[in-house]
Parts: sequence; C-alpha cells; structure tokens
Amino acid sequence: MDIKILKSFISVAAHQSFSAAARELNTVQPAISRHIAMLEDELGVALFIRNSREVAITSAGEQLLHDAKQIIVLADKAKDQVKRAQQGQVGELNIAYLSSACLSFMADLIRSYSQLYPDVHVSLFEMTASEQIAAFNQNRIDVGFSRPLPAGIQDEFISTDIYIDKLVAVVGAHHPLAQYSQISLSQLQQQKMILFHRDEAVGLFDDTIMMCKQAGFSANIVSQPRHMQTLLTEVAAGLGVAIAPYCISKLYSQGCHFLPINDAHKSIPTQLHVKRVNYSAAVDGFVALVIANQPSIAKSMA
Repeated sequence: MDIKILKSFISVAAHQSFSAAARELNTVQPAISRHIAMLEDELGVALFIRNSREVAITSAGEQLLHDAKQIIVLADKAKDQVKRAQQGQVGELNIAYLSSACLSFMADLIRSYSQLYPDVHVSLFEMTASEQIAAFNQNRIDVGFSRPLPAGIQDEFISTDIYIDKLVAVVGAHHPLAQYSQISLSQLQQQKMILFHRDEAVGLFDDTIMMCKQAGFSANIVSQPRHMQTLLTEVAAGLGVAIAPYCISKLYSQGCHFLPINDAHKSIPTQLHVKRVNYSAAVDGFVALVIANQPSIAKSMA
C-alpha cells in the first residue's frame, strides 16, 4: 500500500468528504477519488458508502483506518530514525580497551558521549591487544584502545595517538631498590624480571629485551603475565621486578613502587583504532569526541 494513497484514505475518512480531503491535501478531487478506487481494488472491499449527500465509512474501512494510522506513524518514525542514524544519533557502539592504559579516562569519555548521543547503546569490553585484533576481525567491536598494531594489519586501520607513555621499573615496597627515586637499567641486572607477555605487546617486549642487552645484561625473565594487574600483584608479592608503562600505576598498585629509568627512552603510545572501512556515524561521533579530548587525556596521563 502506497503511503500517499493511505493519507488520502485517512483524510476522506476524517472529513467524510472527497472534496474536503482534496483541499486538505492540496490536490484535486479526481485524484482523491482515484486513490480510493485503487485502494478498494487492491483490497477487494468497499471502504466507503457514497451517495449524493454523504460519504460513510464501512466496517472494512474502519479496520483499515485503524491500521493505516499506525502505518503512517511507523513510516514517519522510520524516516526520522534513518536520519538520526545517518547523524550518529542512534545505533550501537562497541568499544574495547586496555584497562591498564585507559582506566582513568574511559568513564569520562563514555559519559560525555552518552550525553551527546543518548540513544546510542554503548558496550564496553576490557580486552588485551590480541583479543582486540580478533574482535575486529569478527566485527565484534567498532573501536579499540590499544598499543600500535602489528605492521601487517596497520593499513586496515586508522590509528590515532591518544597519549605517549614512558617505561618505568616496578619494584615491591620492601625491595632494596624501593629506596631510590630513579634507577638505571644496569641496576636490574641481577633481578628476576617480570615482563608483560610478548603476544600482547610484541614491540614493548622486544624493545625491553634490547634495552637490557644494551645495558650489558640479558633479562632473567621469570614470568610473562597477560594482564598488567597480574604483573603488579606478582611484583607486590616479591616474585620479581618489572619494566612496564607508567600508566599501570592507575591500577591497584598497593605494595609497588614506580621508578623512572634514566636510560630507558622508549616511547609507549596508546592509540585509538578504527577500521578504515567504517560506515557507522556513531563511530565517527565517538572518534571526534576522543580527538577533541586528546589534549586533556594526554595531560592527565603525563
């Protein structure tokens, strides 16, 4: 059923007059008569009883009138929803993030986004770097906050630096090195080392190993946890010392000391990743918000 024809039918039913319906719809009476005839022919029923004095709606017409009004409402709503979706005002947004790198600012970002786009349903997923890559491949997430992506897939994404972190040594509260305000890499030479798992941050792991070698020793790695919170727990428990990004100090770190390393100059970017093939205005709106807030995020993480 054509929406325009249904509107003609509703107007005739409301005015009980073909001429009045024509005036309301800014058309001519023959056009209205033709619409009603087409509708009756399509449905195989009489919708109105016509005589020289009045136009009366039939019982079949009454049923159609009830349904037609709902159809018009739904059609108008669909048009509005399509426009809003194009503007990023409705839909879904699935965001993955590294808790160790994003915990301190993620809630504020989502709150601001939800105030701007209250009808977009946002879902958050705490994922490691490798889990995010798999989720992107399966189209389970739209946005990821993670470390730089492997070289082989970087061209598939648009990646933006959110802030640049630095490496620090993490030692237990009762460790002899805890008395220092900063250290050099060589002071870790005899230590049991806890490093974040290579699969989750290949560049970070390899660069740490290389820096230790440049400082004159091979790292004695005793553990490679896949979560930074586990790394902190192991350090606090006295199982070893760690080299890690300073951002993990935002996690639960009681029992840990964070020491600048004066000869470790590796930059650790936290980046926002979205696929280059992105048809979602909701994603575009979120990316714009993150970029607008990037200076304040970087300042808070310094």
